Amino acid sequence: MAQVRVPFLLGHAEIASLYRVERQTSQKWRTEGALAAPDLVASGNPYWLLATVMRLDDVGDRHVARDRLASYKTSIPRGYEVQDKEDLPVILGIQEAARVLARDAQAISRWRNRRQIAEADLTLSGSPLWLLDTIVDDAQQRQRTILSSEVELLRTGHRAPQKPRGRRQREPLSQPPHKAPPAARTFTGADQVAAAEFLAAVLAEGHSVVIEPRP
Repeated sequence: MAQVRVPFLLGHAEIASLYRVERQTSQKWRTEGALAAPDLVASGNPYWLLATVMRLDDVGDRHVARDRLASYKTSIPRGYEVQDKEDLPVILGIQEAARVLARDAQAISRWRNRRQIAEADLTLSGSPLWLLDTIVDDAQQRQRTILSSEVELLRTGHRAPQKPRGRRQREPLSQPPHKAPPAARTFTGADQVAAAEFLAAVLAEGHSVVIEPRP
């Protein structure tokens, strides 16, 4: 099959390599919101356009390693840049390919291991990705079942609901309304019960207490 053009996409492993950081750091950027929501989710795995990833360059202490950027582009000989995720071609992971071919994901993995399915157009962060046309053309050549309804859904932008794997983006914790501390009070030895009740009430509201003995 002739090599096809594929968009420049990156998973967490590729992002980490580009910025010379650990993969967990890329995942942390996503959790903290520095890295935008994925431009594509395939088989539960998140992927980003190169244009999206490059927006982190020179922000804070994040810097793209230019030699690694060049190596990444070289590794995808017919790659091209896409600026908007709406312009992405239909891209499938193992789960989506399984639905198109009316099989389960395990069958697709077995076919791939035995070279009984088209070679992936991209392999990102260890996971294979195919263009929809690659899967359809290969299935037709091998006379395999193709679910036309699933193909049509994918072509019109309808995917089965799925969430990116990994940690979710951190959401700000809701804080209880802050209460103003009570006014300072003075107690004598005869006010031990009242002092104990006052101390317990102040501590229960989350305030700290400073005791200043006076003569």
